[in-house]
Amino acid sequence: MGVPPLQILAHRVLWSLLLLAGIVTLLRGWGAVRTACRSRRTLLLLCASALLIAVNWLVYIWAVVHGHVIEASLGYFINPLLNVAIGVAVLGERLRPVQLAAVAIAAVGVAVLALSGTGALWISILLAISFGIYGLVRKVVAVDALAGLTIETAILAPIAIGVLTLAAAGGTAAFGTSPRLDLLLVTAGVVTALPLLMFAAAARRMRYATLGLFQYLAPSLQFGEAVWLFGEPLRTVHLVTFGCIWTGCALYALDTVRASRAGPAVPAE
Repeated sequence: MGVPPLQILAHRVLWSLLLLAGIVTLLRGWGAVRTACRSRRTLLLLCASALLIAVNWLVYIWAVVHGHVIEASLGYFINPLLNVAIGVAVLGERLRPVQLAAVAIAAVGVAVLALSGTGALWISILLAISFGIYGLVRKVVAVDALAGLTIETAILAPIAIGVLTLAAAGGTAAFGTSPRLDLLLVTAGVVTALPLLMFAAAARRMRYATLGLFQYLAPSLQFGEAVWLFGEPLRTVHLVTFGCIWTGCALYALDTVRASRAGPAVPAE
């Protein structure tokens, strides 16, 4: 498409905000938005989460535009296991031995790629860290998923408007040049807002370590797209790295399923 990543990000923010405002109006949720805005702590935390998700979006868009979808998918494979580590280190959650082994195996995979000197590992690390900390902030902030995401996008909206205004003044604006492109940019708001609403809602309702179990499908699809759709080269070091991470993810998933089945038989402490 030839649209600069910063412009794509700006469109994601503004179209997401319009969609969210419509949903809030339909569900009569402006009271929750106003309540959240009255709390200085809540606003500061949402400013932090807005910055984190903006960085995450921008890095991901840049990676896709510049042919680094494999590294992007690696970041989202690391993220669930980073959530586990955050759950233990920050939230005091406990891991069973098999889960500890899963995290260690995944860490070995990341180390292999880092030491190989191939690929843009900074993309993977930055995506994992930004989204991992974003999830942590959204878990502890006292606001529901819809109101929180609406405020986040509203915080980013002035910057997005500034980016698009400068692009229009310089004759490089993407919107309005093609009906197909316009539709894609508008649709970006939908595919941005709805998954984040679901993620934020889930982050407040379940153990943060368990949340990682449900985050393996998206990077698997991204990995498949990178190799079979975009034709990105798949090197041996990638296979080793992803093999370790997939093994870690599988171990954690199996242990979680096993524990959930055995749970009713275990007396409460």
